[in-house]
Amino acid sequence: MRIGEFEVVIITDGYERLDGGAMFGVVPKVLWEKTNPPDDRNRILMGLNCLLVQGNGKRILIDTGVGRKNDPKFCDIYGIEGRSSLLDSLKGYGLKPGDIDIVINTHLHFDHAGGNTFYDEKGRVAPTFPHARYFTQKGEWDVALNPNERTRATYLKENFLPLEENNCLELIDGDVEIIKGVSLIKTPGHTLHHQSVLIGSGREKGLFIGDLIPMAPHLHLPYIMAYDLYPLTTLETKRWLLARAMDEDWIIFLDHDPTMKAGRVRSANNRYMVEEIKYA
Repeated sequence: MRIGEFEVVIITDGYERLDGGAMFGVVPKVLWEKTNPPDDRNRILMGLNCLLVQGNGKRILIDTGVGRKNDPKFCDIYGIEGRSSLLDSLKGYGLKPGDIDIVINTHLHFDHAGGNTFYDEKGRVAPTFPHARYFTQKGEWDVALNPNERTRATYLKENFLPLEENNCLELIDGDVEIIKGVSLIKTPGHTLHHQSVLIGSGREKGLFIGDLIPMAPHLHLPYIMAYDLYPLTTLETKRWLLARAMDEDWIIFLDHDPTMKAGRVRSANNRYMVEEIKYA
């Protein structure tokens, strides 16, 4: 699809499965299982949806999925299904890793930053996209370098330390336009320094919303993940951001929904919902 001067393509790094109760927090299973049926381990199917943005002389990749560095035990726990990897998806559009100019991580959890790096021919962990600058919030970087007992399992240093070691890391602080028409905006809650990506100019805009709203059911304000470190902050961020997205008729992109990947925010019966957009 086109958003203003940009061509935007939803690409995939496959699927994962996470605990349904954790994904919906205080919402009872009898409600969430209607839209997201769990498997026999109480896990729900989730997409690893990323975004390719092309325009203004740049190719930008937003989030990189889980990558392919994980061992079989890890893949079993998290139900990693790599039917189509991120690099396979890019190849389908005629692109190689060296063609990407900018990588943006909404945050540095393993299922959003795992594809930042790969094992090279010598078995070393290196940046996957050799010519790209990688953008993340400085606060997110600092937290990732100093995880606590709760966050240690999701901040895997092999996914981001090589970026600094190879001088391709760009740390930012707050909201910023990184090229004309592509802005990073802080959307805290899931993590304190989580960011979303606003694309376009004028009346046509799209927002890659990241883990603030991972799947379509999470548009409903009380649906907040147990994974969110600051759930009440998530609530307030969702409240103002969804109101703006609806008022300005933005397209939103959902990073973990396995079927509903893009749509426009609407309101019905005092709750937000997403009206799906069909795309090629």
